[in-house]
Amino acid sequence: MNSAFDQRGLPVMSRVRVHNFSVSLDGFSAGADQSQEAPFGHAGQRLVQWFTGTRSFHVMTGQEGGSVGIDDAFASNWGPGIGAEIMGRNKFGPQRGPWTDEEWKGWWGEEPPFRTPVFVLTHHVRPSIEMKGGTTFHFIDASPAEALAAAKEAAGGLDVRIGGGPATVRQFLAAGLIDHMHVVVVPIILGRGESLWDGLEGLEESFIIESVSSSSGVTHVTFTRH
Repeated sequence: MNSAFDQRGLPVMSRVRVHNFSVSLDGFSAGADQSQEAPFGHAGQRLVQWFTGTRSFHVMTGQEGGSVGIDDAFASNWGPGIGAEIMGRNKFGPQRGPWTDEEWKGWWGEEPPFRTPVFVLTHHVRPSIEMKGGTTFHFIDASPAEALAAAKEAAGGLDVRIGGGPATVRQFLAAGLIDHMHVVVVPIILGRGESLWDGLEGLEESFIIESVSSSSGVTHVTFTRH
């Protein structure tokens, strides 16, 4: 594996990061009733409105404009230093069980924003998909530790991003594999969906936690492992 080095020529350890991960006041990071037309289920766009208005999101999606400020400052940390991503199958698309449509290449269009190798966790392995712009989706049936080993190898010394959804982030947290996490508390009540925090009682003891509120109404919370 290639290594990254600091200004003194010493090797830099690859970190595992989570960014821009929204959660409702009642702890849900995805709504119920997800479908191809509704990636966030009944939550709609309410969990991500703080992000989609930022300049960083506009740049990511080839648009002009967008807001600057606290929300954009956090949003912009998503990409730098990332060499690979790991995501759950439901972040790639809504299909469950065996693949019934391998022609469909996910929610992200012909040129996804990741521009790195992306490892999609699934019990139903399928051939890799190479997309425009540098993204290649690899479909693997692996534990969090096994997936992370593969992603670090592909990242070449850069950091690995855990992209979600909530079940995937929760598994990596439970395994003690996440070094830095940025969670955005959105002031909405979803009532149902998929929780980020189930089974993670006492998680805060492993991290230094800081928070800052934005004029958009959200609160940015960062978790940095001790």
